Amino acid sequence: QVQLAESGGGLVQAGGSLRLSCEASGSIFTINGLGWYRQAPGKQRELVARVTSGGSTDYADSVKGRFTISRGDTKNTVYLQMNSLKPEDTAVYYCNVVGYGSNLRPYDYSGQGTQVTVSS
Repeated sequence: QVQLAESGGGLVQAGGSLRLSCEASGSIFTINGLGWYRQAPGKQRELVARVTSGGSTDYADSVKGRFTISRGDTKNTVYLQMNSLKPEDTAVYYCNVVGYGSNLRPYDYSGQGTQVTVSS
């Protein structure tokens, strides 16, 4: 079992910044990738950004140049720095981790989500 602890959501005005954090713990053998997804009301969940164990990053077109994903020194932690926030960024943001557990079986877990609300 893998647990994800998310933090950093909140209410911010358009143009402002927020930083989301997520720490993975539990029966982890390897982490192959960490990422953030979001789901706005009435919309499907979409990828925001992800980072692989090798450091490669991938961003949704809508956040390129505004959001930055990074891993912490412990490699079990991932951050999402969100700048120049727009009302359309309002959503529940979910941390996601993929890899292999201590039983060497692949896993894919998402956190419970943290609300980000951007007011105009």
